[in-house]
Amino acid sequence: MASTDSTTVAKDGSDLAGLEAGLDALETRQTSRTPFRQTFVQKILPPVLAVALVLAVWQALVSFKVVDDPTKLPPPSAVWDVVHTAWLQGELLGYIWTSVSRGMLGFCFALLIGTPLGLIVARVKFIRAAIGPILSGLQSLPSVAWVPPAVIWLGLNNSMMYAVILLGAVPSIANGLVSGVDQVPPLFLRAGRTLGATGLKGTWHIVLPAALPGYVAGLKQGWAFSWRSLMAAEIIASFPDLGVGLGQLLENGRNASDMAMVFEAILLILIVGIAIDLLIFSPLERWVLRSRGLLVKS
Repeated sequence: MASTDSTTVAKDGSDLAGLEAGLDALETRQTSRTPFRQTFVQKILPPVLAVALVLAVWQALVSFKVVDDPTKLPPPSAVWDVVHTAWLQGELLGYIWTSVSRGMLGFCFALLIGTPLGLIVARVKFIRAAIGPILSGLQSLPSVAWVPPAVIWLGLNNSMMYAVILLGAVPSIANGLVSGVDQVPPLFLRAGRTLGATGLKGTWHIVLPAALPGYVAGLKQGWAFSWRSLMAAEIIASFPDLGVGLGQLLENGRNASDMAMVFEAILLILIVGIAIDLLIFSPLERWVLRSRGLLVKS
């Protein structure tokens, strides 16, 4: 009988050891570096092929006279010549910096306003009932609609640009945070109150970390609205003292009926938008997912 009991205990101990080892294996994150070949095939090659396909279709439309008017659709080489000339003249980086600096500064202002606004709307029922629908309506309002009143109120200056950015980005950031707070499990809040995390302390240590995925999504959408709002403002409210940004470059190409310049501006606007997403928001999203165990570190 004692032999049977010892055998059972040994078996249970072996099972527990196996279970513990299995749990440790599940919790262990992959720390080995991903081979460059795998990274190239999975992350670099697909967008390169997509760009190559677009350029091939574009060139085919020109070469086979599907669009036989070069003033309407210039070949890729003509657009490249315009970009190369702007680079040699030292103007290309100026176009980009003028718009990016405005966009990032305006987005930072929107972040400072939208974050506390979103917290207040999410946590105070009366304020949510009062201005929650207004924020949703402002988020759906096209950014270009704010340009005429901003010009009338503030004139043709950088303050007008920032006002348009704020009106376009703040509702998205606030609504993203509200959505994130709504998805915080009530158990987290009760546990925080039990541990003494109430008021601002509870907001900082419990609510904001738990609402981070929705908040990051709101930030990403807020930047998209900031960039779109800025482009609308630069296209409509062009003025020499404001400098030449990418939106102004696009409008200059339209006024000159220079489609190569128009495509140059469109491509630069697109490249900047993709670069900001890849350099800032995609790493931020990966960090949030990784911190919650939803993404294995490679």
